[in-house]
Amino acid sequence: MNAIPYWRLSAYYLFYFASLGALVPYWGLYLQAQGFDALAIGQLLALLSATKIIAPMVGGALVDHSGQRMPLVRYAAFGAAFTFGTVLIAHGFWQMTAAMLLFSFFWNASLPQVEAVTFNHLHLQPSRYALIRLWGSIGFIVIVALLGWRLRQDDVTIIPLWIFGLFIGVWLSALFIPDSAPVENHQAPVSLRSLLTHPAVIAFFAACFLMQLSHGIYYAFYSIHLQEAGYSSVAIGALWALGVIAEVVIFLMVPRLLDHFGARHVLLWSLLFASGRWLLIGAFVEWLPIQIVAQLLHALSFGTFHAAAIHHVHHVFSGRTQGRGQALYNSLSFGAGGAAGSLIGGLLWTDAGAALTFGVGAAAAALGWVLVWRGMTHE
Repeated sequence: MNAIPYWRLSAYYLFYFASLGALVPYWGLYLQAQGFDALAIGQLLALLSATKIIAPMVGGALVDHSGQRMPLVRYAAFGAAFTFGTVLIAHGFWQMTAAMLLFSFFWNASLPQVEAVTFNHLHLQPSRYALIRLWGSIGFIVIVALLGWRLRQDDVTIIPLWIFGLFIGVWLSALFIPDSAPVENHQAPVSLRSLLTHPAVIAFFAACFLMQLSHGIYYAFYSIHLQEAGYSSVAIGALWALGVIAEVVIFLMVPRLLDHFGARHVLLWSLLFASGRWLLIGAFVEWLPIQIVAQLLHALSFGTFHAAAIHHVHHVFSGRTQGRGQALYNSLSFGAGGAAGSLIGGLLWTDAGAALTFGVGAAAAALGWVLVWRGMTHE
């Protein structure tokens, strides 16, 4: 990867997704220990996704106007670390709501712009994005396993301290990434409005929303689901890590899959396997071998889907629409979709049970498959 700041970009992904590895599997357990019920946990975790709706769009508009991405990334990373301290002094639902809104706004503003910078550095090798992004998966694996092991001996109050340290790592790594101007395709510029009214683009973003809605249920309640079934913190961490290990392996294969099959076919397979995965998790939690299979399917439900989706976004949105295109993908999928999934999970979990809750996730992924199959036929 000549002229590509491979290790500096990889370091950012490593720390960013390591912080995700401390937040996603364990934050629900931390909130539960603080006395919050399932509905409150679903609402609070939805905030992490809800700020992904606004923050990336604000950041995308700013950088598409200025043409400079990394200054915003550095300020946002510092802001996330600085404001995370409010979590430690928050008491009760509304104070925790304010604290999580504050730090997650800064935290969620930076990643889409780093994604754009990464693709700009890759230039004519966009399919090699997965070889950089896999370091984020490695960071996630290391932290989810280490923190799960530490929670055998320590109280859950150590979780915020781990997250704070990782946020500092995100900020420090951002300081060393060189900026990169958008890569122009030398074709007549297309307005953002015309792109967003194209049926294939609408179908794509709707499918991304539904896929992340299904993952929102998983992220908010998988650890709680396992804990209620009698799994230890080490087993919970190991299952999370197993899923992301499978994701790392598939990232090594994604460049060839995209070059050979194209984004549409990779998206279709990902949505199909995701639907089956949620059914296995919801109905067979007591069966460890089935849970292992379900976690291995993370390679296909998340790994291939995200790599294909972000590859497609880079192809469709270029030049001055690049920052907002990446922001829209994050906002509509991880933001709106993830928030909807967390909220739906919170509403259903206590009364409807795990099988039905994860069944809703399976139905959402299946509907996403239909949208890609019918709506992206031009690919």
